[in-house]
Amino acid sequence: MAATATRARAEPTTQVEIPVQGMTCASCVGRVERAIRAVPGVTAANVNLATERSTVSLSAGADVKAVAEAILDAGYEPVETTVELAVRGMTCASCVSHVERALKRVPGVVDATVNLATERASVRSFGVPSADLITAVEEAGYEAEPALSGQDQTDREREARAAEIAGLKRDVILAALGAAPLLVIEMGAHFSDAFHHWLMMTFGDRALGLVSFVLATFVLFGPGLRFQRKGWPALARLAPDMNSLVALGGLAAYGYSVVATFAPGLLPEGARFTYYEAAAVVVALILLGRWFEARARGGAGEAIRRLLTLQAKAARVVRDGQEVEVPIEAVRVGDVVAVRPGERLPVDGVVVEGSSYVDESMITGEPIPASRAAGDRVIGGSVNGNGALRFRAAKVGGDTLLAQIVRTVQQAQGSKLPIQAVVDRITLWFVPAVMAVAALTFVAWLVWGPSPALTYALVNAVAVLIIACPCAMGLATPTSIMVGTGKAAELGILFRRGEALQQLREATVAALDKTGTLTRGKPELTDIETAPGFTREEVLRLVAAVESRSEHPVGAAIVAAAGREGLDLPAPTTFEAVPGLGVRATVEGRKVDVGADRLMVRLGLDPAGFAETAARLGSEGKTPLYAALDGRLAAILAVSDPIKDTTPAALDALRAQGLRIVIITGDNRATAQAIARRLGVDEVIAEVLPTDKADVVKRLQADGVARVAFVGDGVNDAPALAQADVGVAIGTGADIAIESADVVLMSGDLAGAANAVALSRATIRNIRQNLAWAFGYNVVLIPVAAGALYPLFGVTMSPMFAGLAMAFSSVSVVTNALRLRGFRPVLREARP
Repeated sequence: MAATATRARAEPTTQVEIPVQGMTCASCVGRVERAIRAVPGVTAANVNLATERSTVSLSAGADVKAVAEAILDAGYEPVETTVELAVRGMTCASCVSHVERALKRVPGVVDATVNLATERASVRSFGVPSADLITAVEEAGYEAEPALSGQDQTDREREARAAEIAGLKRDVILAALGAAPLLVIEMGAHFSDAFHHWLMMTFGDRALGLVSFVLATFVLFGPGLRFQRKGWPALARLAPDMNSLVALGGLAAYGYSVVATFAPGLLPEGARFTYYEAAAVVVALILLGRWFEARARGGAGEAIRRLLTLQAKAARVVRDGQEVEVPIEAVRVGDVVAVRPGERLPVDGVVVEGSSYVDESMITGEPIPASRAAGDRVIGGSVNGNGALRFRAAKVGGDTLLAQIVRTVQQAQGSKLPIQAVVDRITLWFVPAVMAVAALTFVAWLVWGPSPALTYALVNAVAVLIIACPCAMGLATPTSIMVGTGKAAELGILFRRGEALQQLREATVAALDKTGTLTRGKPELTDIETAPGFTREEVLRLVAAVESRSEHPVGAAIVAAAGREGLDLPAPTTFEAVPGLGVRATVEGRKVDVGADRLMVRLGLDPAGFAETAARLGSEGKTPLYAALDGRLAAILAVSDPIKDTTPAALDALRAQGLRIVIITGDNRATAQAIARRLGVDEVIAEVLPTDKADVVKRLQADGVARVAFVGDGVNDAPALAQADVGVAIGTGADIAIESADVVLMSGDLAGAANAVALSRATIRNIRQNLAWAFGYNVVLIPVAAGALYPLFGVTMSPMFAGLAMAFSSVSVVTNALRLRGFRPVLREARP
């Protein structure tokens, strides 16, 4: 299926992310992608305008430095970080070589220089975490730790963004100061004869021309120099972008005006006009639009920044019996970390001392603080309540759940949806096409336009160049993905692949695993009925002894029941799990088989004697199990797994969104149907082995119309998750690296599935709105700028209005995407 094919890899690859500065439109994205893909060893490249990141897949032996050089050669700037490490254990130059080679093998590292005298390593990379570099050094046989408080890659990007916004603000002010007098002079003279007369009498035509020339020159080659610096080299490489359009249009108006000012004899009578104000005001307006756009795009990444603020900067580690505060980078697996009331947990671990309530809402989306005591797992980034805790660090650095979440969200944000493919094909030719339209416009007006034809030709050609907006087209999809996946993370929903946003929106069937998805996943033993010749205590004691070796929740329920009754459980001498059927073992020399009726039939035993009891238990929604001792049917047991409190509302929400609900379970048919009736579900497929769930999903897909979203626990449901068009894993916040799933629900609540579907639909709807605006804007206004309305209404478009419209187009797309930050979940998740 498509989902499986997407994950297929022809050969082993490594993936690196390189932040790229300087991109302003979809044409830039295309140029950077083409430049990267041309590098030997690059198997895939995906550039995202909204996040300003390139995700590059490299085959073995490929050089990330060559990728960075390709980006530079294309006219853009890859953002690089430098990390300083203190390295211990080196004694000679050979040690230096070993450490350098180990560091250079880390994906994303550009270069590494190690100094034996200072015992320092300086590593240049594209966003590689310090923990990964330290691990590489340690695996080479040496010790390392951060020499300085290394600046996080995202902090660097935020600083770069702030510098960009500040620079744009400065240039907007300067451009406005230069353009405003030009606008007053030109527009004032048009609208007031008295003002025009006063200007002529006071300054004279020659002086006004010189003043206008100076002001326009200042704007175009001062704050507007950025367009010239990027636009003309891109044009020279035959890869024009938005900067090329602005540079060409502005310089055309400016050059024409210079000729009219200093060499008017070169122009026909009646065409000796100046357009300094058009060139200057266009630059000012486009800079203003980019300033607004940069500020809005900064808001689009707010979710990632909020996640990053959850990371503690330091930790209190127990060393030699004393609590010592160390940088977060210095925490190692196995360290005992102390956390006081109200503090944020620095890393993931397991509680060894104390108890408290921990607020994990910012990680899992669950609003109610979780009780944590000795033996319980805790998540880095969560906030401790009123109790003091000590826990043993289990995951640090890039392995923590918070780090995984950030990486997952960033990867999803950098994805391209199938809907983006048509945009990429169009934007590849968009700017050259606009330049061709501008040239045709110039010729058409020059040949057929009214007098002064040259003036009309110039003004309309410049308007076409200025009004075209590939920026809006390039931002339409990635900005919505960026905001949508960020909002999802805030709700405890992780889209591991950006494509899942579109696939989930297209789902028509929700196939749901029962245990742990619809139910709490913590069954309880409710009934035991024995056959003649067997006692309840005897059966429970032996069956619980067998189940003590099983990891199945049903087995845990039986063991817990035996514990509550104070039974002493002997250790099995043999144990075997029969997938999908049950377990068997030898206990105190006795053969014990426990499992479904299918297991009894396989053993040659007839469970018909318990048929009436099994029917009653099934009608009550309980799962019947059978126990055989020494080859004789001994008892029927019943286990009930309570339905989660939010399950009925979640199913209602999924139905309301038009999804057909199908329950897939290994329970016997009577039990499964009883649960389905309680939940109002008409379609249930029971007695399905875990290995056969994928086949059931395949059958649901067989008509070629159904798009199946399978929701399961992500472990024994892995084949079904992979087979489905989109796999949704019910998680518990413990580990998001569920490779088979496309979407992970951190809280383990089915309400998250309903919210994920609603958010995916809201995001795709937002993308389509953006694309409709971006394409509609260009389709409608480019002909208007070319003069399509002139034959009917005698109206042409001023380049200044074209500049204003172009700026508004990009800002409107980003602003529309930001509306997703206000998405309201259809259901609020709650801990049962």
